[in-house]
Amino acid sequence: MTTLGTLAASYVEDFARLDPCQAAEMGVSGHESELTDYSPAGWSARAESARRTLGALDAMPLADGQERIAAQALRERLEIELARADAGIPDADVSVVDGPMQRLRLAVELVDQGERTRWPDVVARLSGFAPALAGHRESLTAARHDGRIAARRQLVGTVGQCAETAAYFAELAGRCPDTELRRQAVRAADRAGEALAGFAAFLTEELLPHAPVRDAVGAERYRLEVRRQLGTDLDLAETYEWGWAELARISDEMRDLGKQIAPGEPLPAVFAALDADPRHQVLGVEAFRRHLQDLADRAIDDLHGRHFDIPAQLRHIECRIPPTSAGSIYYLAPSEDLSRPGQLWWTVPDPDAAIPTWTVPATVFHESVPGHHLHLGSTVLNRSLNRFQRVSAELHVGHTEGWGLYAERVMEELGHYELPAHRLGMLAGGQQLRAARVVLDIGLHLELPIPRGTGFHEGQRWTRELGLAFLRSRVPEDDATLTFEIDRYLGLPGQALAYKVGERAWLRARAAQRRAKGAAFDLKEFHRTALSLGPMGLDLLTSTLGTL
Repeated sequence: MTTLGTLAASYVEDFARLDPCQAAEMGVSGHESELTDYSPAGWSARAESARRTLGALDAMPLADGQERIAAQALRERLEIELARADAGIPDADVSVVDGPMQRLRLAVELVDQGERTRWPDVVARLSGFAPALAGHRESLTAARHDGRIAARRQLVGTVGQCAETAAYFAELAGRCPDTELRRQAVRAADRAGEALAGFAAFLTEELLPHAPVRDAVGAERYRLEVRRQLGTDLDLAETYEWGWAELARISDEMRDLGKQIAPGEPLPAVFAALDADPRHQVLGVEAFRRHLQDLADRAIDDLHGRHFDIPAQLRHIECRIPPTSAGSIYYLAPSEDLSRPGQLWWTVPDPDAAIPTWTVPATVFHESVPGHHLHLGSTVLNRSLNRFQRVSAELHVGHTEGWGLYAERVMEELGHYELPAHRLGMLAGGQQLRAARVVLDIGLHLELPIPRGTGFHEGQRWTRELGLAFLRSRVPEDDATLTFEIDRYLGLPGQALAYKVGERAWLRARAAQRRAKGAAFDLKEFHRTALSLGPMGLDLLTSTLGTL
């Protein structure tokens, strides 16, 4: 390995040792029985590791080309994590979607692998849950004394998730087939449940009375979080204006398509009719899981060798339904040792209800092939990248989610939406929602006014209630999903921009190469080259692809 490769590998080992929960999501192997220390000492150790690695990187001579790109990608992540630590953000974090409690729960979910479950790891993580949650509580107490407390809504939402998490742990422990391990798992799950009840009481009694009611994080923190998620210093005013323009363009497309499906009906009526149409429904969670699996399998079969080269190890993806309803839809890349396959997780809020499917194909393409499964899986398998590059795609959110949304569009270009309803689902559930996220995320956190000419509460400043009403008027999802969607934006600033802004970066890079190469441009080769570079921030992506 090169000197940079050695440093990158060493940092990954240190990172995984200090943050096993994040490492588990990234697919780093070797720490499956461990959990992250979220105490003040744990946060300090992770910041020190980043500072030490950045210092070594500063002193390192670098070659041109791929090594310099790899060094820039590593430097970007180290600098932004240190900037957040210096700003006092991570140790005070409580979020309904990605706070320490949710990461601890997910770390347990990730070792719940059905027939492949290694029950000693389950017992170890359940046993470590209460101490890890106590460390998180210690950090939150220290942060409160400094006046750093998460918004009230994030605290209340997390309290609501504690009982459901405890119930899942109890159910998981009861499934253990080994009598002695089951006894240990049940005891550990009981202690974890007690810790969760105590944590909910702590949030309610000790933090809530002091928590700010204001949901917005404000301009200074927001810019920092945008850089963390996207790897760019975004022009927020221009992006806010562009988001509105994209919404108008997509709305026009949707109206035209709605006329084809149900002439004379307004879009909300078209959405409702499709939701209620038995031809676009699946009954039962297992039947829905099989529906997802079939869509993903067919996409892989159709695309391999024609428009993409899909490695043999990625010609299968495992579609799964999470054991709790607190969550969303997400993809997990294969682990480094390939013991965990690429997985699509799809949360079903109401397992007993009929599940509409007309918006599903676009999301499957986003999460599987040619989206995250191809993108992240290929990165894990690419031995020309250093170890940090291979496992760090989860940290470069604009690059990763931008590619996912770009993949939805590519599948439209390749004619893979079989029915007009599926294309409408791509526009409504994919393009329109992601454009709405641009408008809402910036508008909510900067508390901007709604522009004149939009036809929606013009001149008023964004609030959560207006944001929820805005989504209800445009996005064909149930109210529970939209409520979680808004609270997700508020609890994870900047992340919602990654999809549409990232897609714009990928589309611009493709257009630039098409212009430069003319008739010699080959779409399959563009995809192969772009994905071989490894994950990076959007500024680095744009400058790198612009020189190829």
